[in-house]
Amino acid sequence: MKKIYKAHINDNTNTIQTVKEHSENTACRCRQFAVPALKDLLYITGLLHDIGKYQDSFQQRIDGKNIAVEHSTCGALIADKMYPGAMGLMMEYCIAGHHSGIPDGGFTNDTPDMPTLNGRMKREFEDFFAYKEELDIPQADQKCFLEFLSKDCNKDIDKLIDKFAFLTRYVFSCLTDADSLDTAEFCRNLPDKHLKTNFNKCLEKVVTNFSSFSCKTQLQKNRSILQKQVFDKESTDAEIYLMNMPTGSGKTLCSVKFALERAIKRKKKRIIYIIPYNSIIDQTASVFSRLFGSDAGILRHQSTYSYAGDEFSEDYRLLIKSASENWDAEFIITTAVQFFESIYSNKRSKLRKLHNMADSILVFDEAHLMPQKYLQPCLQAITYITRYLDSEAVFLTATMPDFPKLIKKYALQDSKIINLVDDTSLFDSFYKCQYSFLDNVSEDRILEMALQYPASLVIVNTRAKAAKFYKKAKGRKYHLSTYMTPYDRKRVLDMIKDELAGLERDYPDMSCVPEERKVFIVSTSLIEAGVDLDVYTVFRELAGLDSILQAGGRCNREGKREKGEVFIFSTDEKYISQNARANITKGLLKKYKDISCPQSIKEYYDRLFFLNEDEIANNAISSKCTDIRSIPFKEYADSFEIIDSKTVPVVVERNEESREIIKGLKYAELDNIRKLQQYSCTVYQKELDDLITQKVIDDFGTGIWCLTNKDYYDENIGITFQAKDYFL
Repeated sequence: MKKIYKAHINDNTNTIQTVKEHSENTACRCRQFAVPALKDLLYITGLLHDIGKYQDSFQQRIDGKNIAVEHSTCGALIADKMYPGAMGLMMEYCIAGHHSGIPDGGFTNDTPDMPTLNGRMKREFEDFFAYKEELDIPQADQKCFLEFLSKDCNKDIDKLIDKFAFLTRYVFSCLTDADSLDTAEFCRNLPDKHLKTNFNKCLEKVVTNFSSFSCKTQLQKNRSILQKQVFDKESTDAEIYLMNMPTGSGKTLCSVKFALERAIKRKKKRIIYIIPYNSIIDQTASVFSRLFGSDAGILRHQSTYSYAGDEFSEDYRLLIKSASENWDAEFIITTAVQFFESIYSNKRSKLRKLHNMADSILVFDEAHLMPQKYLQPCLQAITYITRYLDSEAVFLTATMPDFPKLIKKYALQDSKIINLVDDTSLFDSFYKCQYSFLDNVSEDRILEMALQYPASLVIVNTRAKAAKFYKKAKGRKYHLSTYMTPYDRKRVLDMIKDELAGLERDYPDMSCVPEERKVFIVSTSLIEAGVDLDVYTVFRELAGLDSILQAGGRCNREGKREKGEVFIFSTDEKYISQNARANITKGLLKKYKDISCPQSIKEYYDRLFFLNEDEIANNAISSKCTDIRSIPFKEYADSFEIIDSKTVPVVVERNEESREIIKGLKYAELDNIRKLQQYSCTVYQKELDDLITQKVIDDFGTGIWCLTNKDYYDENIGITFQAKDYFL
């Protein structure tokens, strides 16, 4: 009787999936996922990935014997033997790491006890060659693969390493998602469903929305002219589109109309919006949800959003959970951190998403905020996805860097890039404020000036300084920073909007506003994007030009006055000397009468990016190795962090819901953890250590820190680092 080799057992039905069935299913899914040039490679990778399960010890383990058995490296050994060279090596990385993550390549002298690919390939295994009787492993055209791999590399070893590493992660993504889906389908009887979006109906709603806008004022007419430039190019093919449009010109709606048009025309599978901050996602998702309604099954994949509410059915939550794991949805909104850290991960939990970035429209909102440190790998990833995975990208911003020059230098030299807005002569009509520089002024002087205006917003660079300004200020004052929980930030923002609306209602021309009605708001940079506020005057502490212009977008936002005033101030010379962005901006303030002009913006980014070439180039994966056999996939992934500053969330009890969830943590009830995000503020590790020393926080053994002394939190300032009774 022929022996049955088991891959999985369904505990509910007590049925068996054989290694042959699972391997062939995974291989077929891999080929289905793959771009044409990699279909054969991925089919073979799927067939080989689990042949280590033909070992007798693994069969004993699946039958219940409590033993550890390594099976992943076996398929890598066969790939190495059958396909010597780059093609086999790519399979080796993916097969060996398909459970634990793509390993570091290591070196030829690595020993079998080491976790590198070179080390693992020296290990000895039981006989697993029964796979030959069940699986037909085809030969592949290695020449065609090498031609695909070497294309666009121009015989440059660094370019070859970067491209090989990207394609390896892509192959790994296809393999692990195919493996996971087949396993889930067999073991948990999960149907293969995904979130649907009707692009045609969504486009109809966007067109209807645009037709409802009136074009009476000159500003409204100019907005329409700018948008028409974009829409006139909806049929023009490119890999990357640049949508440079000033604040107030309707960028968000314009971009989604363009994305939908391209998705329909090119029959793309999905639209992915990549947004720098969680706060902007909230606003963008709200706009799209209201506009599209049930025609768009939008997946919000961000750290601060939970689908755990009662408004979501259990089936819908299961669908969302699955879509969050592999991005099998047709309309996705996510953060730049999620997007790029997924691409440069080595773990299956993150990399499963990568292959679903193919055949998509990628919209990068606030594209100028791509991280300078990782600019090269970020641009490389975008150009690889658009060229090799048949996607298209849209860069959306009001302050556009010279991306064609940057892409040529750091990514693919001949990426097809189209500027959607050629005529920028109308931009001036959207600039509704003038900028003045106040050098070396005291904080007291800023407070004194701010209180001369009906409504002032002061934006500073640190949370400590924001709290200091707030404590010093008088009257109707408001404070915003990430020392506060999102729950309290939303509460305060709602209060601010009500206050400003009341002020405008009672004093339409904003004159003769009594002292007791004047509004003072102090905030960190979190208010600069995704927060729809319109204040009379803005004071912005010296920072990067992009931050200052974003701050200007909160001043005279609706253009009710000919010009609003934005005062840029400096109180800390040491900060300026240590901060490249602020230093560059200070020079531009002295050089340009209007720092919002295109020449000033261009010079800012030229100096910022092209004067830091060494730092940018040092963060590509090719800078960490000299050969494709020694690529440090794990080491690089562990160090790839878009956000440099290490902050830790601290949960604060704010209402009955948060009280009950925190209470549950004490008994290891972790079901509602994501709900705690709106009750969490962030502190640096050093600040966390200080709170631990003072014995005012506890993690109850869960790793989730909770504030246990309520005197260390103020609803208007946020977390403090000494008890309230110390404030005399």
